[in-house]
Amino acid sequence: MEPAAELQLTTYLESLQSQRRLSTHTLASYRHDLDALRHFCLKVGIHRWVDLDPVRLREHVSSRHAAGVGNRSLQRELSAIRGFYDYLIKRRETEANPARGLKAPKAPRKLPKLLDVDQMGGMLDVEVDDELETRDLAIWELFYSSGLRLSELTCLDLGDLDLDAGMVWVHLGKGRKSRHLPVGSRAIEALQRWLPLRAGIAKAGESAMFVSCRGTRIAQRTVQLRLDRWQIKLGLPEDVHPHMLRHSFASHVLESSGDLRAVQELLGHADLGTTQIYTHLDFQHLAAVYDRTHPRARKRDSDPSVP
Repeated sequence: MEPAAELQLTTYLESLQSQRRLSTHTLASYRHDLDALRHFCLKVGIHRWVDLDPVRLREHVSSRHAAGVGNRSLQRELSAIRGFYDYLIKRRETEANPARGLKAPKAPRKLPKLLDVDQMGGMLDVEVDDELETRDLAIWELFYSSGLRLSELTCLDLGDLDLDAGMVWVHLGKGRKSRHLPVGSRAIEALQRWLPLRAGIAKAGESAMFVSCRGTRIAQRTVQLRLDRWQIKLGLPEDVHPHMLRHSFASHVLESSGDLRAVQELLGHADLGTTQIYTHLDFQHLAAVYDRTHPRARKRDSDPSVP
């Protein structure tokens, strides 16, 4: 780069440190990201920042993506570049910001892991050994029955469940949105076994539906640790976590009903697009069934003697 361009970069980084008082780690990230851009410019024969245009910058981003830089890191790099060019524009050292409007390539959306119906049955159709395991089984049943988030479950109070009507009221959902959800018969049975035991464990005046051995509202971390313990006890093949039970609920309901809007309401998603990921899971299941069963979908045996 020309000496003037090198000075512009150095001055910008110094301004970040003196005016915005960024941490050493954040400043190092800015320096790293802008250094990568500087190396690209030198490689393609650009020696002044004003000569970098959106086409060339897109080429830089594409090369970084091809080199294995992740989506979030690319977003951070573009943010650093936008900030640098905004600084140059403010100082009247350039007129346009080539990073304005440029977005990093979208990362492929990871499909959530879940348990199939047989695995869920193996997890729930078990004998319990003590009071806390009775509570745990009621928790797992309610997760799978109603598709609750972990935070929603731990916030439940006694008055939020109407077992006669088979309903649970979630009043502290994401975005503080409330919704009523059905509770299945197996979950109701598990809760009915837990409630008499809860009465002997909960501290006076405690309103929580699920309490710890100390008699107070159960913590989210405790639920996670108890599920880890349950997984080890049963020898479950997956790394089971509370959200996996919610995913399993959503996928199994969608697989049986095909009603995406209903699943959206049950999960409490504000955006249908968030729920649509379960259509991909459902398609994966259908595709697997197709591959196993359709006579002309299965691969031919590699042995040429087999017709």
